[in-house]
Amino acid sequence: MTTWVGRTAAEIAAAVREKRTTPRQVVEEHLARIARLDTRVGAFRTVRAEAALAEADEVGARADLADLPLAGVPVAVKDNLAVRGESTRVGSAATPDTPATEDHVTVARLRAAGAVVVGLTNVPELCVFGTTEGVHGTARNPWDLTRNAGGSSGGSAAAVAAGFTPIALGNDGMGSLRIPAANCGLVTIKPGHGVVPAGISDGDWFGMSENGPLATTVEDARLMLQVLAGPDGLRPHAEAGSHRIAVSLRSPLAGITISKPYGTAVREAAGMLARAGHTVRRAEPPYPMSLGATAMAHWTAGTAVDARTLDPRLLNRRTRTHAAVGRRFVARVGGGRGREALRRRLEPFFAQYDVLLTPALARRSPKAGPWHERGWLRNILADSAYSPLTPPWNLTGWPAMAVPFGTLPSGAPCAVQLVGRPGSELQLLAVAEQLESLHPWRRTAPLD
Repeated sequence: MTTWVGRTAAEIAAAVREKRTTPRQVVEEHLARIARLDTRVGAFRTVRAEAALAEADEVGARADLADLPLAGVPVAVKDNLAVRGESTRVGSAATPDTPATEDHVTVARLRAAGAVVVGLTNVPELCVFGTTEGVHGTARNPWDLTRNAGGSSGGSAAAVAAGFTPIALGNDGMGSLRIPAANCGLVTIKPGHGVVPAGISDGDWFGMSENGPLATTVEDARLMLQVLAGPDGLRPHAEAGSHRIAVSLRSPLAGITISKPYGTAVREAAGMLARAGHTVRRAEPPYPMSLGATAMAHWTAGTAVDARTLDPRLLNRRTRTHAAVGRRFVARVGGGRGREALRRRLEPFFAQYDVLLTPALARRSPKAGPWHERGWLRNILADSAYSPLTPPWNLTGWPAMAVPFGTLPSGAPCAVQLVGRPGSELQLLAVAEQLESLHPWRRTAPLD
């Protein structure tokens, strides 16, 4: 008997379109795996077992089944995006437990393409931090259950890495797709501003937050991104040919060093790309010394806006402090001057180079534990120490990817980051696909 757990979204959709299987069979197999293993992983806040099976039957009966790009594919959705009939808790006890009356536009696009939503995934409260834990559960890295999956799309990343769904929907305001993807051995892309509809929170963290895919292969990431972006969302790109690739091993935040496994991964990836015909050079982006302060002001101010209507007594201590710090910055960052200054500073660098290759993280994620019960400063220091490389590209609004490459001493995946200029999403995916072909990676964690 063919099992569909562990198969890619592209494989599942092709089999459903060709009627070699049914959406119900595919969804049943994934729900059974979730029921058996998610108590160990903590990917989901809620699983929609009955509703998902009913939706699978609806997909199977659609007249346009043969044309659906995600026919019968189970998908997990981050719990800050509305799913019709389900509450959106954003990892908090302060949010209302009220069912949404309609889908977020990205969820609607996935469903229109034939995907079946099996559940909503765990996030840190208000999607603030780089680890995922709180009142609704802790998301662990399926490759190393002693470690946190990362944040804030940690539950979505854990769901895909555990084989609970082949793809998942998340979003990224300061690295929230790339951080958990790098921890969990997944491919993700934070698209550039305006490529995929946002509408994630009140103002999308001043335009920094973007919705995007989590997948086990570049093919699936591209497929899902095309659905999310719509027919006119992605700028065409000639994927063949060589690119000018800059390689940087320096943290954008002063005082943070890159650990040996992540530096090694970048050097080896750079060597492979050079042998494949690309022009590869060591070059450091001109990060300003003020980047850390700019990132902190935007990070905290975004939370201050999101927390405005919530009862502070029901928020975690670290979230309350984060929002309180951010209130003093809301007016300042709202004008966008800091982000525009950073773009102007970095644009000449990307006139010289097509792609920037960096480590995805500085070191592995913190141990799984009750980080939501710990102090604000301890959380800030832990997050900054292991994930300093993602925030610049939210501030600029440019596309960036995390791509699995190599392994850590624990056996968990390592990863690199690819960054491009506006409109280069397909170019980045093409380079990632080359890395995937030159250095194949294992798709899901060996939980069984």
